[in-house]
Amino acid sequence: MKRNYFVVLAFLSVFAQAQVNRFFYDYKYIADSTNRAEVKSDIMLLDIDKSGSKYYSREKFISDSITKADILKHMKSGFGGSINMKKNIKPGTIFTSVTKKYPDYNMSFSEKVGNTTYKVAEDQKPEWKILPDKEKIGDYNTQKATTNYGGRTWTAWFSTDIPFQDGPYKFYGLPGLIVKIEDKTGSHIMTLIGNKKTEAASDEDLQIPGLTLIGMGGKEIEVTKKQFKKAWKDYLTDPTKDMKQTMSTLPAGAVVNMKNADGKSIDMNEMYRNIEKRAKEEVAKNNNKIEPELYK
Repeated sequence: MKRNYFVVLAFLSVFAQAQVNRFFYDYKYIADSTNRAEVKSDIMLLDIDKSGSKYYSREKFISDSITKADILKHMKSGFGGSINMKKNIKPGTIFTSVTKKYPDYNMSFSEKVGNTTYKVAEDQKPEWKILPDKEKIGDYNTQKATTNYGGRTWTAWFSTDIPFQDGPYKFYGLPGLIVKIEDKTGSHIMTLIGNKKTEAASDEDLQIPGLTLIGMGGKEIEVTKKQFKKAWKDYLTDPTKDMKQTMSTLPAGAVVNMKNADGKSIDMNEMYRNIEKRAKEEVAKNNNKIEPELYK
């Protein structure tokens, strides 16, 4: 057994208070279908405790937590000086998180569109076909299963060595933890690279009451899947919609007095045009979503 990679968790029913079993997945993905040579990578965490699981980006969690801590410290000091934004910290690139509640595996996911994060109840579950094929992945004996989900065909390898019927993203329901899962096109691959028992991941102490952190993992808006799809289409039509709404809530004269780093007044129309241009370029480069049906 390679101690630096895998520790078999033998106690399914015994959980220490405020502890989780944390699984690390290497998520490799091709964001732009027209540039398959560029493969991106992110470390994703799957935290499992007796009540359920949460799947989220390690880098996103770290960067959000540090930013919130800096803002909280800044507020307590009376807003004097400047906020240390920790520019040496890699910003999170995967904004999606998935939560499953045991024992019924009630599932929801959070996704960011523009500057708004939406929380959506998931009504679809993977329907698996378990196959006889077996393969050794790392230190685990795994078995093959396939499913069609979210507009893609997936192949998963699960291990009964790890007694959790869960897995990365929205995948669950196999008789063991999913060690690896890959879509048919090879655009999205999630592979287990390690696990450990740790304290529960929570940044509740860093939450600032009454303050929505725009673009930094702020308040989530609960919507239906139909409403989420509409929000996405609205964003494609006008990527500056959220910002315009935010600006409309500012005190009278605040927008007029906004200045750039050179001390010059900001031309709001030009700013909106630049934001829209960058947003549409970003959408064009991220056209290979993990769940295409969600963005139709």
